Amino acid sequence: MIYPKIALAQSIIEICLAKGITNIIISPGSRNAPLTIGFAQHPNFTCYSIADERCAAFFALGIAQQTQKPTAVVCTSGSALLNYYPAVAEAFYSQIPLIVISADRPQSKIDIGDGQTIRQENVFKNHSVYNANLTEEASDENDLKINKAIETSILQKGPVHINAPFEEPLYETTDTLLVQPRITEIKETIGTKTIENEAEFISIWNNAKRKLILVGVNEVNNVDEKVIEKLAAHQSVVVLTETTSNLHHPSFINSIDTLITPFDDHDFNAFQPEVLVTFGGMIVSKRIKAFLRKYKPLHHWHIDTLRAYDTFSALTKHFVMHPNDFFTELLSKTKSIESDYFAKISKIYHLRTTKRAEYLEKTAFSDFKVFEKVIETLPKNSQLQISNSSAIRYAQLIDIDPSIEVFCNRGTSGIDGSTSTAIGAAVGNSKPTVFITGDIGFLYDSNALWNSYIPKNFKIILVNNGGGGIFRILPGHQEKPVFNTYFETSHDLTAEHLANMYKLKYFTAKDLESLEVSLNGFYAEHDSPCILEVFTPTHKNDVILKEYFKELNEIVS
Repeated sequence: MIYPKIALAQSIIEICLAKGITNIIISPGSRNAPLTIGFAQHPNFTCYSIADERCAAFFALGIAQQTQKPTAVVCTSGSALLNYYPAVAEAFYSQIPLIVISADRPQSKIDIGDGQTIRQENVFKNHSVYNANLTEEASDENDLKINKAIETSILQKGPVHINAPFEEPLYETTDTLLVQPRITEIKETIGTKTIENEAEFISIWNNAKRKLILVGVNEVNNVDEKVIEKLAAHQSVVVLTETTSNLHHPSFINSIDTLITPFDDHDFNAFQPEVLVTFGGMIVSKRIKAFLRKYKPLHHWHIDTLRAYDTFSALTKHFVMHPNDFFTELLSKTKSIESDYFAKISKIYHLRTTKRAEYLEKTAFSDFKVFEKVIETLPKNSQLQISNSSAIRYAQLIDIDPSIEVFCNRGTSGIDGSTSTAIGAAVGNSKPTVFITGDIGFLYDSNALWNSYIPKNFKIILVNNGGGGIFRILPGHQEKPVFNTYFETSHDLTAEHLANMYKLKYFTAKDLESLEVSLNGFYAEHDSPCILEVFTPTHKNDVILKEYFKELNEIVS
């Protein structure tokens, strides 16, 4: 066995192995050579080499998202580390375990004018759950910090930073393990399984005739079928799910904006819940957030073992529990009461979805029409990754087969790593993966394709509307040069040459007929990852979407 000669590097490697951190994404550099030598030559680690640190971190985040285990990224000193920050922030808000290990120069070399030196200690302190600033020599103190960093990442589901100073020479190796690092036992605490002061909350539940459950980003199979069926059976309960909730039942409402966009004050007052129960991560729908901030519930309960965001300025109770434990406990001790809450909302939603089908049947080729056709052709039992901005919002309007697992970087809702995350997720999950993205997000993260590990069953559907289409949908859009240049960032670029450079099979479509033909070839390709680029009309997309919501307004409930 070959080890780096620097004892501190050996300690980091051995503790990672003992803690089960085996997926290591390394970006090339010199200062991190001791770590690279140790990780890459150890048979129990799976190492990936990705040059662009921003892409590397999002790639690691995608693997961790799927495996639900910490993934490590390793970089050299200096500005390389700062390129991890967008993914670190996303991991922080999406509660994904990520281990950042940065090589540093010794403290005596910082701020004296030496090359590739910055102040690396605590650089992620605002968006990390623990920071281990190590000293140069291997020690019991360093071992405890490394252990605690990894344990904190696991228990708090977030990013941690281990900063390790190394002095030259950096490339020397030995066949002797110089350290026997201390390994601590993880003390797992994941909340309670019982509801404290349950009589109070059972009484509130039993007396409320309007109970709204809103589910954000949620892990697959996070809630038992028995719980789902019980919630669906309650007349006083309406369940709103988002595309990223991965929670399905025929009575659940899975297109929130289709339901509530046409509501007037009378409708909103009738829909206002007495009890709002939320779980899962960030909510996409701006309309539901605006509604609940204006028409506040009397009680807002959030269920999460770690955090509770007061998204609607109405939070009254944080249950530090797993959602499944909470509902299992609550529903076993509460009763179903007579209420027309579900019946009324369900009737309205049925009318809305009927109108949606009629509208899509007649609508012209556009982003909306493309999302309908693309989503209905997704392979069953596959994984769908969606980029942010308009892509996730269009996806919210279309029903997705329950067998498909859906993911999106909603922690910070940025476009700056969606492709890299999707590729990492495809590596971390053997299921066929389809990634739907807009053109700006795709071009922004085009270095994601500079990756030797893209699986053959990875497919990208790129909706190219010639700019940031989301800004045309948002209020205040005006067709002026300043808008086209600085907001929409209009362009005439395509992905064709990128696909050729990175050896991805390339398909294209410009109308409904060519889209259907290309989708057939796209899914029939099994020997290479693919890109299907769909060109949509820049100046029609927002009009068609706004007309959709206008037509929903014509329904009389």
